[in-house]
Amino acid sequence: MQRVTADEAVRIVRSGDTVLFGGSGGGHAVPEALMAALEKRFLAEGAPANITAVHPVGLGNGKGLGAGHLAHEGLLKRVVSGTFVNSPKISDLALADKIEGYTLPQGALSQLMREIAAGRAGLLTKTGLHTFVDPRQSGGRQSRSAREDLVELVNFRGEDYLFFKPFHFDVCFLRGTTADEDGNVTMEEEAVFGEMLSEAQATRRCGGVVIVQVKRMARAGTLPAKQVKIPGILVDLVVVEPQQSQTYDTYYSPSYAGELKIPLSDIPVLPLDARKIIARRAALELFPDAICNLGSGISTGIANIAAEEDVLDNICLTNEQGLIGGAPASGNEAGAARNYAALVDQPYQFDFYDGGGLDLAFLSFAEFDEAGNVNVSRFGGRIVGPGGFINISQNAKTAVFSGTFTAGKSAFAWPGGRMKIDQDGDGQKVVKQVEQITFSGQYARSRGQRVLYITERAVFQLGEAGVELIEIAPGVDLERDIVARMGFKPTISPQLTTMDARLFQPGRLRLSDDLIKRQRPQRSPRLDMPKAAE
Repeated sequence: MQRVTADEAVRIVRSGDTVLFGGSGGGHAVPEALMAALEKRFLAEGAPANITAVHPVGLGNGKGLGAGHLAHEGLLKRVVSGTFVNSPKISDLALADKIEGYTLPQGALSQLMREIAAGRAGLLTKTGLHTFVDPRQSGGRQSRSAREDLVELVNFRGEDYLFFKPFHFDVCFLRGTTADEDGNVTMEEEAVFGEMLSEAQATRRCGGVVIVQVKRMARAGTLPAKQVKIPGILVDLVVVEPQQSQTYDTYYSPSYAGELKIPLSDIPVLPLDARKIIARRAALELFPDAICNLGSGISTGIANIAAEEDVLDNICLTNEQGLIGGAPASGNEAGAARNYAALVDQPYQFDFYDGGGLDLAFLSFAEFDEAGNVNVSRFGGRIVGPGGFINISQNAKTAVFSGTFTAGKSAFAWPGGRMKIDQDGDGQKVVKQVEQITFSGQYARSRGQRVLYITERAVFQLGEAGVELIEIAPGVDLERDIVARMGFKPTISPQLTTMDARLFQPGRLRLSDDLIKRQRPQRSPRLDMPKAAE
């Protein structure tokens, strides 16, 4: 192992290389100093050029950090990522067809790192079938010049699967907290582990160079061996960045690091607005010991609701980055969590999700259509990508999609617990046909999956004939405020009811009372233990 500066380290990268980047979202374990140094070198020298950037999770602050450092015409040939939402400049390059843009399921890319590390042929999975990732649709391509097939449809033992092809990595940029003189790396201050170990192993398997950014150095042999996440046998170069920040918004949170648990009163209480009402209605789907995922956007507010209602200990909230229990963070810090019970590497979390481990998946929608399809990956002239959405939504027992009923500026009031629409958004989100299929209603129906679509004024479910309206907010007009604002006429449930009046009132829902009334599901019939003989 050699210790070098960031400027020295990025000189390893050559034009045409495939570079793997670790980290997650808004600065969580993102090797920011290395990415900035790579940009600095390109702007000064015009090199390296035409690199392929691979990062399973979107990286950036929505501006110039993270993958935003790579958003220069000529620097990039291709980007393969779970999402571009954190780096809109990358989306702009793909929309303009200045780069080859691919967005593939975050979980598939995460698990693919292990397959590459082991020298296996690639990843065989059902994740992504009947979505835009399926080669029968667009194979994950997001720009016209993206012509290579990164995903194949294969039939194995009479069933359809998707096969994700492996990459050959020349260089890998990773991040930890502490490195010793032998190159062993720990991650004690990081908010997530990601797939750092698998990425290092995959790059070593390809004969590439592994470069790790850390905050500090330790003497050889002094790091606790069980805390080492990236063994020194996998590390070639170490770059020390003393001002390394835990996330883009937080220099260091001991709660994010798992060092301590904060009082629930320190978790912000959401103001009563449309987003809180939606999160509240979604939270009514909770039951004792429910294992849940909270996706980004509105759904992250469920953690705040659960904390406010003092039911965090009665359920298990998770996120795809590997956090289990506690309260997943929201906003720009989504991906981290407070008060969690465990943290596992991201590929293992997706193994659990793909295996049907989730009782409830709480996710957002950009638009949904009459067939029950949901789009979060490409809409309104933006390329977002699916992130972990496809793995999570496709395999959960119940999928709950949340979002505002319309797009654009709106204003609501709730006098006396009834909804009053003072200004409605002018953009349609409940459409005849979605622009891109990130979740297939037909595929969900064929597998008997329960699916809900929750908005501030109406709740729908996936029925036999498509989307069915099952609840409306008190005070709204069915035809004027709902049906007339949709791109299709929904089936109206014969049991159409009014949304719970508590959702629209200040104060607590008393959600704990609801949970007490609900039956705790039995995970396995083996747990029905026979009584001991008297």
